[in-house]
Amino acid sequence: MISTSKRRLVILTEGKLDIHSAKTAVSIVRYCKDDVVAIIDLYNAGKDLESIIGIGKDIPIFSTVKETLHLKPDSLLIGIAPLGGVLPIEWQVHIRDALQNKLNVISGLHTYISDDLEFSKLAQENQLNIYDVRKPPEKLPIGTGKAKEVKAFRVLTVGTDCNIGKMVTAIEIANAAKKRDIDACFVATGQTGILIEGSGIAIDHVLSDFISGATEKLILDRAQYNLLCIEGQGAVIHPAYSGVNVGLLHGALPQGIIMCHQPTRKTLRHFENFPILPIQHIIELYEKLVQPFQSCKVLGISLNCYGMSDEEALREIEKTEREIKLPATDPIRFGVDKFLEVIQLLLP
Repeated sequence: MISTSKRRLVILTEGKLDIHSAKTAVSIVRYCKDDVVAIIDLYNAGKDLESIIGIGKDIPIFSTVKETLHLKPDSLLIGIAPLGGVLPIEWQVHIRDALQNKLNVISGLHTYISDDLEFSKLAQENQLNIYDVRKPPEKLPIGTGKAKEVKAFRVLTVGTDCNIGKMVTAIEIANAAKKRDIDACFVATGQTGILIEGSGIAIDHVLSDFISGATEKLILDRAQYNLLCIEGQGAVIHPAYSGVNVGLLHGALPQGIIMCHQPTRKTLRHFENFPILPIQHIIELYEKLVQPFQSCKVLGISLNCYGMSDEEALREIEKTEREIKLPATDPIRFGVDKFLEVIQLLLP
């Protein structure tokens, strides 16, 4: 559990300030804007954040930690999720500056900041905390299929690729459900989701034998809800991230799936030699992976229409609904009411 109350965050993006490279920063700004006092990015210092990522009005961008101190921040948050989760060497100076100026450090990288002897010593000397959000809890179980016994209706977001909107879609469904007085919970399975929700397990840092068990634990611990909106990870057709995806499927044993897709993306992220397969083919793959345990259906298509105008996005939504015969929407532009209308009919 990581506290999400009364935070004053400065977010480090240092040359990676765009919606893909800095997806952690962008998501925190989107869902926890009041917690963010500044962005640190030498290459964009002085620019308008909203003009760069589409959100974050009035949040200033500075080049160093020291320039933000008048805003009284309490923590430095690492705002990127790079390939492999390794800390860029040139970022070490910012972490050092943060600790020397009495700021806690929050990181979702695979590289644990707290394992660095210098940083650990600085934190101890200044009575600060280094939060490595991706560090999994100890003594995780293996999967047993017990999620099937939970009465809560379980919706898992999956994708035709990685980094395509699975977390955002799950959060938007959970938030929309709460507005309809549905007892819903967003289940965070990645570092950014944990920072937003305040709890969860970063499934992609769990040993492979325990991925389904860790997911199952998240479900069992939230069995009291009527609706669980589970954040997906990776993609079943992605050569690097298929393992975490299948582990999530078999740990959560969802009754419903929301498929996430970016219409303008034609090849897998970081693997341009691999084309993204047709949506209908991927739908069949996901449904068949759960079929040995229970019935599971894709309930809708979440379209990430980044780079498209509203008119183009609406045409893509209409085309997808016509071809796939399932409700489709862009959650950020047009909301998720279409999904809720289907999900409400299936709730216990």
